[in-house]
Amino acid sequence: MRPLLIGIAGGSGSGKTSVARALTEDPAISATLLDMDAYYRDLAHLPFEERTKVNFDHPDAFDMALLLAHLEALGDGRAIDKPTYDYAAHTRASAVERIVPADVVVAEGILLFVDARVRALFDIRVFVDVADDVRFIRRLQRDIRKRGRSVDTVIGQYLDTVRPMHLDFVEPSKRWAHVILPEGGRNQVGVEMLRARIGAEVGRRRGPGSQGPGAGG
Repeated sequence: MRPLLIGIAGGSGSGKTSVARALTEDPAISATLLDMDAYYRDLAHLPFEERTKVNFDHPDAFDMALLLAHLEALGDGRAIDKPTYDYAAHTRASAVERIVPADVVVAEGILLFVDARVRALFDIRVFVDVADDVRFIRRLQRDIRKRGRSVDTVIGQYLDTVRPMHLDFVEPSKRWAHVILPEGGRNQVGVEMLRARIGAEVGRRRGPGSQGPGAGG
């Protein structure tokens, strides 16, 4: 059975990861998650001060070729070694994470629908739509708590790159979505409808009497 590929895009702090996890909670369906943030280009060749000045919200900040290759591999039923990223150092870490194929592959990222080659791979494209102020507060809290940033640097980055890139790239990519999900993971009705759609599609792909990984295979 060919895996069902689902893409989840939306602004920084919109709750894409929460939605992605909610869509993989069906115990009858095996699922794997792929975060676009893991595919930031490795900036180890640059001095640290230069790394901090990179626009991480522009499409060029991502290794789209590697992301495309990994999505194609998972879609073909092949395992991958997903990179990991050190946000404090702005470099790709040495460790990799083994990702194995599953009934459903869910990828999430702010710019997931910007590249035509990448978005064409997804069977279902979801855009998580959350108010700007809510997203900013969530980003501020996350970057301070998990990424070692200061309040001033988070605000500066938001004004200099995050907001302009959201307006230039992220928001326009909404038009490529099959489904727009207001309020993200808090939209329980929307999440449940998506889960039902996913379950139905996986069942159709398995066919009568067949078993996939999530059905004991």
